[in-house]
Amino acid sequence: MADYSTLLVSETDGIATIVVNRPDKLNALNRTVLDELAEAVRHVSRTGGPRVAILAGAGERAFVAGADISEMSTLTAAQAKAFSDAGHAACDLIERAPCPFIAKVNGFALGGGCELALACDFIYASDKARFGQPEVNLGIMPGFGGTQRLARRVGPGRARELVYTGDHIMAEQALGMGLVNAVVPAAELEERVAAVAKKIAQKPPLAIAASKRVILRGLEADLVAACELEAQAFSALFGSEDQQEGMRGFLEKKAVTFQGR
Repeated sequence: MADYSTLLVSETDGIATIVVNRPDKLNALNRTVLDELAEAVRHVSRTGGPRVAILAGAGERAFVAGADISEMSTLTAAQAKAFSDAGHAACDLIERAPCPFIAKVNGFALGGGCELALACDFIYASDKARFGQPEVNLGIMPGFGGTQRLARRVGPGRARELVYTGDHIMAEQALGMGLVNAVVPAAELEERVAAVAKKIAQKPPLAIAASKRVILRGLEADLVAACELEAQAFSALFGSEDQQEGMRGFLEKKAVTFQGR
């Protein structure tokens, strides 16, 4: 894979791992991080690429503690729009990637960090993790999709409360409102995420990609149109090698290895 100045990117056994690597800055997001993250996600999304991706932050203190305030504080309105666009681009690429993304949150996931996690398919958090959209405390508001993805994840009432107060919440509270999928002891987070990633990597990638696409697009459509999207995607999988092999394996009661064809 390409070399990055702010990321560590690797791929093993169909599982890609992207780590924001600025532990001295609590992995804060600057323009370089956002641009490199977008490029890394494009690489992961290539045809025949990994079957699942893990997004994490370096060190034990933070997933991503937010945007780099030292850089953001001097932006003009036009520069702020460009910065927001870069954040949206990275989040959109994660959300629309053909393979699922798992956010492995080991510490602070605030502001842009929370927004990156929200763009992922799942969020698994350590019991030490903290979430929030504290931008209001800086005189601004979420700028990387937080007002939208947070409301869709936890409902508009909870989203308004978090955005308007700027409060941080602990992982267990985030779990209770549906912001995260699971909370585990910090020492077990790596193992839990790896196990889920391995399970998904063994599933048929065409079916996973289609499911992800239809779930996302269905949220943007009315129920009738969304169900039609589902029916079209369902039928399109018939005739694939994975569908034929999967059903043959079920009928013959034998293990199947899916090829993504």
